[in-house]
Amino acid sequence: MFERTLFKEEHTLFRDAARRFMETEVQPQRERWEEQGYVDREVWRKAGDAGFLCPSMPEQYGGAGADRLYSMVLIEEQARIGDSGLGFGLHSEIVAPYLLHYGSEELKQRYLPKMASGEMIGAIAMTEPSAGSDLQGIRTTAVRDGNHYVLNGSKTFITNGWHSDLVIVVAKTDPSRGAKGTSLFVVDTSMPGFAKGKRLKKIGLKAQDTAELFFDNVKVPAENLLGQENTGFVYLMQELPWERMQIAISAVAGIDAALAWTTTYTHERKAFGTEIMSFQNTRFTLAEAKTELQIARVFVDRCMELLLEKKLDAVDAAMAKYWTTDLQCKVIDACLQLFGGYGFMWEYPIARAYADARVARIYGGTNEIMKELISRTL
Repeated sequence: MFERTLFKEEHTLFRDAARRFMETEVQPQRERWEEQGYVDREVWRKAGDAGFLCPSMPEQYGGAGADRLYSMVLIEEQARIGDSGLGFGLHSEIVAPYLLHYGSEELKQRYLPKMASGEMIGAIAMTEPSAGSDLQGIRTTAVRDGNHYVLNGSKTFITNGWHSDLVIVVAKTDPSRGAKGTSLFVVDTSMPGFAKGKRLKKIGLKAQDTAELFFDNVKVPAENLLGQENTGFVYLMQELPWERMQIAISAVAGIDAALAWTTTYTHERKAFGTEIMSFQNTRFTLAEAKTELQIARVFVDRCMELLLEKKLDAVDAAMAKYWTTDLQCKVIDACLQLFGGYGFMWEYPIARAYADARVARIYGGTNEIMKELISRTL
């Protein structure tokens, strides 16, 4: 495998610390967290104490002011152990940046330090029962009333929704303008009229709390508007490339983990008196997976270089997201086959990875939407 040139010594040291945290504080809890349907809130505090939340936030807001390679390391180490519950990435690298880039100084001071410490957990609410990738279909409304906006509507499939203390809500402030009439609001979950629905049961990511959210005449202070009114669509488009890169980073790390598990298993497991790795089909299947992993990693690492240089465009991010998540599902399926019946047993990480990986082709914009974005450049 090629030596990766993205990382410096300080990133390697950070990776060692992140790996210890994932192996000692997260991995042993997976089964219990999956059974209860959410991770313990305590792990958020521990992550905050260790500097693993909001690492790219400026120091004045409680972060480390680190580059996004530190965030990339955390995403990779979380994927390496096959974790299915932590919502750290969304909290630190999606919710917090919206506050940082578009929030008032007062909002930043109020929320970002608490997000960095793990005292408050963030979520973002875009998807609705009748609107997913299509922002024009959003029905949640925010109507200005003096010094407040009155928020009404509902959201679904919200990661960190059940644990959340603050939610960035996408709402229509001018329904007549479609997607261009959307705005973003910071909603504190203690506001009257806000309610959390039940935790949703999923075929994968069973330890990740995913919930419905409801807004019944929630009075949101006008200063909780992020940026300008009716400019939410623009802000979402500006932040989506990094969100999609995070999905691609996790997908490639997930492929790497699946290949490692399967290589070990096929050397240990025997059939017809010989190890499974000795069969040509096994060797060729894994040779193909290793080659595709290398191709994916080189591409994603190059995309990260462009992102750090502020040169990554939305199309490149869409390519990375769609191709790596499709590849992840393909490789994990092939690896699971080599486990035979044991690959279908939940106690084996390959089975969990199979269930967990499928949603990556859906969230962050479906892969069909990614292809539509790419096709517009043809």
